[in-house]
Amino acid sequence: MEQDKCREQHRKEEWPPKGRKAEDNRTDKDRQSSKQPDGEEKREQEEHQDERIEKTGQVTLDTNGKMGNIHLISIIGEVEGHDNLSNNSKTTKYEHILPSLAAIEDSKDIQGVLVLLNTMGGDVEAGLAIAEMIASLSKPTVSLVLGGSHSIGVPIAVSTDYSYIVPTGTMVIHPVRMSGMVIGVPQTFEYFKLIQDRITGFVCSHCKISKQVLEQLMTETGILTKDVGTILVGEDAVKHGIIDEVGGIDKAIARLHEMISRKTDDKSE
Repeated sequence: MEQDKCREQHRKEEWPPKGRKAEDNRTDKDRQSSKQPDGEEKREQEEHQDERIEKTGQVTLDTNGKMGNIHLISIIGEVEGHDNLSNNSKTTKYEHILPSLAAIEDSKDIQGVLVLLNTMGGDVEAGLAIAEMIASLSKPTVSLVLGGSHSIGVPIAVSTDYSYIVPTGTMVIHPVRMSGMVIGVPQTFEYFKLIQDRITGFVCSHCKISKQVLEQLMTETGILTKDVGTILVGEDAVKHGIIDEVGGIDKAIARLHEMISRKTDDKSE
C-alpha cells in the first residue's frame, strides 16, 4: 500500500511532458498569429498602393534596398485645368499633383522624384504651375518622356534636374491655342504673345535651347499637315537641347539614385 501511495504521489509531482508539449504548441500558434498581421498589413499596403496609382498615378518606390526613396509621379493624358473634362478622357489633375509635390518637399523619407510623361498637353496655367513646383523642389528630380510630351508637356519635361526621352518618344512644339470665344482686337494677340513668352521663357531657362530656335520650331509650317509647329522624335529633342539624353527607365532611376547619393555625400561633408 505504501509503495502504491509513493508511486501515485510521484506521478502527481512529475512534470507532465504532454503539458509541456501543449505549451510549446501554444507558443508556436502565438508566433504564427503574430506574423499574420504583418501579412495583412502588407496586403493592405499593396491595396492602398494600387488604389493610389489608379486615382492619382503616383507611387513611392521604396523596396529596392538602396539608399533613398523615390516618389514617382505620372503626367498622362490631358493636363486638366479649372474645368473638369469628360469621364472618357484620361487626365492629370493639378489638384492631385501640387499637394503631393508640397508633401514631397516637406518629407524626410523621400529623397528624389521621378516624373513619367505621356501627355498630349492641356491647360497652360495648370501645366506651368506643375512645372514651376517641380523646378522649385530642393530634392533631385528626373523626368522620362515615354509616348510623348506635347504642348504644355514640354515645360514639365524640362522642369526637372535631368531629363530623358525614349528613342520613340515624341514632343510636339506649337504656338499657344485658345478655345472658346476670341475677340478680334489687337489686345487678344498681345495676350497670346504674353502667354507664349511665359512658356518659352520657362523652357529656355531650364534647358539648352535658345528662344530664337524654340520660336522657329513653334512657327514651322512644313512639318505638321494640319497645324503649325514641329514634332521632335527621340534623338531630335536631344540634338535641339530640349532633353538631356536618350534613355529608358533603367537610366532614369540609376541617374536619380546617383544624384541622391551625391547630395547625401555633400551634406555629410
